[in-house]
Amino acid sequence: MKKWPVLIAGGGPVGMTLARTLSLFGVRSLLVERNPSTTRHPKMDITNGRSMELFRRLGLAEKLRAVAVPEENNFDVSWITSLAREKGGRELHRFRYPSVVEKRAEIRARNDGTQPREPAMRVSQVVIEPVLQAAILDHPLVDARWGVAFEDFQQDADGVTATLRTVETGATEQVRCDFLAGCDGGSSIVRERLGIGLEGRAAVAHRYMIHFHSDARDILQAFGTAWHYQTARGTLIAQDDKDTWTLQTRPPSGVDVPNLDPDAVLEAWVGRPFARRILVANPWFTHLLLADRYHGGRVFLAGDSAHQYIPTGGYGMNTGIGDAVDLGWKLAATLKGCAGPGLLDSYERERRPVGYRNRLASERHTGVRIKIGELYERIADPDRLAREIAALGNAENESWGIEFGYRYDGIETDPVKYEPTTAPGARLPSAFLRDGSALYDRLGPWFTLLVFGNADPSPLIDAAPAPLDIVMIDDPVAPIYEAKLVLVRPDTHVAWRGNACADGRAAWGQVLA
Repeated sequence: MKKWPVLIAGGGPVGMTLARTLSLFGVRSLLVERNPSTTRHPKMDITNGRSMELFRRLGLAEKLRAVAVPEENNFDVSWITSLAREKGGRELHRFRYPSVVEKRAEIRARNDGTQPREPAMRVSQVVIEPVLQAAILDHPLVDARWGVAFEDFQQDADGVTATLRTVETGATEQVRCDFLAGCDGGSSIVRERLGIGLEGRAAVAHRYMIHFHSDARDILQAFGTAWHYQTARGTLIAQDDKDTWTLQTRPPSGVDVPNLDPDAVLEAWVGRPFARRILVANPWFTHLLLADRYHGGRVFLAGDSAHQYIPTGGYGMNTGIGDAVDLGWKLAATLKGCAGPGLLDSYERERRPVGYRNRLASERHTGVRIKIGELYERIADPDRLAREIAALGNAENESWGIEFGYRYDGIETDPVKYEPTTAPGARLPSAFLRDGSALYDRLGPWFTLLVFGNADPSPLIDAAPAPLDIVMIDDPVAPIYEAKLVLVRPDTHVAWRGNACADGRAAWGQVLA
């Protein structure tokens, strides 16, 4: 029976990110995905700034941006009456957001710790997955197999035995692993076999998705380039601002959703005929669910197997990327023998509150969309409707506290506003140094100790049980970091801070216990 340190069930973005993270730390993994190829379904269309920071750490940010929407294009969200301008359709209100190019300039100009290292990225999951797949297929530490289904597992004190099935032939095999990661989606077999339930609301609302190609930009971008065009009944997503689009609709009650004609739905929503080729059309349900637990013994859940959200806010895949990186470095530290017995238990303690917080945020954002839909129903005057929409705001694309402000110390923070801090458990603030380099780019792959001024780092260096990089900083940005010694984890969250360290062993014990 073949033996692997980590078996990853599921080859979506979360599973592939976990495999890439483990490989960064020198840990072998086997990844299996029952589908024969990467997804055809556009499940998400925004990779937020925090995920891009993590992808940068994995050496993937530029490869992902190469297939994304052009960096000069905006992230605008526009509420309209209709795209048919010749029939009186008009733009009611546009929430304007900078392009990647503009955001990079803003990040440089506001070097106060409030900004991300990386801007967000507009890109469909259909396009992201092949890039992630290419990053692991030829990696010597990753055995990635598509068309292989995860079937079952049994665990004991020393490891996990899993049953795999080759979909094409039906042949089964058993493999042995030290740890199993269930990244196998909302209908997770891993979660089911662990007997872990879901809390929250299933089937919150019925949706109908149409993914299509069309060159009719004069019609589909009638009021200029925008990421989303929205009405009371749905959202048109410009996947590449060129020829690929997704319409997500909320059909009226009483409609036979599974038997809808996608061509008729498209023309009704757009307001006029136009040339197109439908790629995928299907009904689906939105959920607001969170796993009761994130692990059992040597088996862990990440991504949709642990949490499922309504797409408002784009928290599904982005929360899963955070799961993968957190779990990845902790598995690696454990397998390398530099972690205490409780480090893996901290995965659930840290990530489940984030999953819960993001579920609540997704629900709040959906509530705003419902309120706007009600405005469409009762306000006939478009000028008044525009003012009401503007007043409700667009927090789903402005919740920087959700993206960057989540903490692992139990402190609840503002979901909209991000306040930089180096409190242990918080994300390390990003800033550029005097020489123009980014502090984030100075961080090592494992732990990094930031030393500001003349503080003595030797107690932390001498007691380090894990690989440690030292970065000495004598720079005007030092006050942002609030202490002379800041120990940073592999996922760029703060592990420990202080102006001096009397007992390095005790400090490390707080981090890796």
